[in-house]
Amino acid sequence: MVIMLIGNKSDLESRRDVQKAEGEAFAREHGLVFMETSAKTSTNVEEAFIDTAKEIYRKIQQGLFDVNNEVMWGVTLCSPGTETSPPQSLVGKVAPLLSYGGGRGLMTPVPTPWRGTGVP
Repeated sequence: MVIMLIGNKSDLESRRDVQKAEGEAFAREHGLVFMETSAKTSTNVEEAFIDTAKEIYRKIQQGLFDVNNEVMWGVTLCSPGTETSPPQSLVGKVAPLLSYGGGRGLMTPVPTPWRGTGVP
């Protein structure tokens, strides 16, 4: 599995909570790919997808991913309304990154102008 840790809003340097070096170090320690992006300026947005695809391809070439094993790496179609959950190993890796209730993680919830499934 390839997981990319994205530091977003890189255009807001003066409001930064996490330094780039801290994000890079965390990603390195946890085997993640790291990149900072800005949707506002389009900085590294496309590159994030390209780098993720390159990393997946590299792992396929190294034999680390079995592209013929649909159970492990393929896409599984579910019936409408069927809930799926990420593997516990992924949850365990990502959950400590989140910061709720005052703890400081690399990511914190950001207020959004909408709630639920609607789009503003």
